[in-house]
Amino acid sequence: MAEALRRVATGIGRGLRLRCPRCGRAPLYRGWFTMNAVCPVCYLKFERAQGYWVGAIYVNYAVTTLVAVTGYFLLWARTDLSTAAQLWIWLPFCVVFPLWFFRYSRSLWLAVEYGLNPNP
Repeated sequence: MAEALRRVATGIGRGLRLRCPRCGRAPLYRGWFTMNAVCPVCYLKFERAQGYWVGAIYVNYAVTTLVAVTGYFLLWARTDLSTAAQLWIWLPFCVVFPLWFFRYSRSLWLAVEYGLNPNP
């Protein structure tokens, strides 16, 4: 159990840098949305099964929702912005943020899954 937690923690650190969760040396992406199929250094296969990235979609959605809802309530409590005014703030955020966070949600999903299941 302790070994798995160590792998998860190491993998998350590497995932935040968009690096391979196993070796940490190779980048996960070769373009903004184009992910490498395998690590060119340690040959870890990134997409382990068909539909593997569905979990990353949930991570992306959860983080976007958490930030938007928390931000809404913080602005609601600390400013006098109307709900309509906040809609103009949070609607563009909810469109742009998931596109930016896409790479990170995949890398974090891969890091946690690799930490818990290093042998596919």
